[in-house]
Amino acid sequence: MLFRSINGPSKESKQIGAEKKQYAERHVMRKEFWTELLEKAKEKTKLHANITPNIYSWSGAGSGRSGIGYNYTVKKDGAGVELYLDRGKDFEEPNVNKIRFDKLYKQKNKIEKEFGGKLDWKRLDNRRASRISVSFEGIGYKDKEKWPELHEKMIDAMVRLEKAFSK
Repeated sequence: MLFRSINGPSKESKQIGAEKKQYAERHVMRKEFWTELLEKAKEKTKLHANITPNIYSWSGAGSGRSGIGYNYTVKKDGAGVELYLDRGKDFEEPNVNKIRFDKLYKQKNKIEKEFGGKLDWKRLDNRRASRISVSFEGIGYKDKEKWPELHEKMIDAMVRLEKAFSK
């Protein structure tokens, strides 16, 4: 016989299908996570009021100053909020993100006192951007039953972060 009959998908196509399904499920969960968080956040801050929920691991809003954003972040088993400094690569001052970070870092104690806790200061010397954040580990988008608790932590931290840096 010159031809052999193959019934059903190959091992490789099953693997690809499983990866696509996982990929789609992750995106669906994140979009649902952001939809709920952003709706709740509107009750406490207008910062992200006009943001559309997305499928990505972060959802952000501008601060009103170019290159400075307030982001929520979520992973499978962690989440956080951050002030993200990234003016972009085409700006005339190539080190503007590091200059801004350094100016803020000089006020670290005052900022953390206003925030009401410690922040994670990441200058990220090997990258263009810098970030100042707070993280919540051990709970993320995979823990749907704990979303209300996580949303509250994230929104509270975002309100305090915005207040600490708006001055």
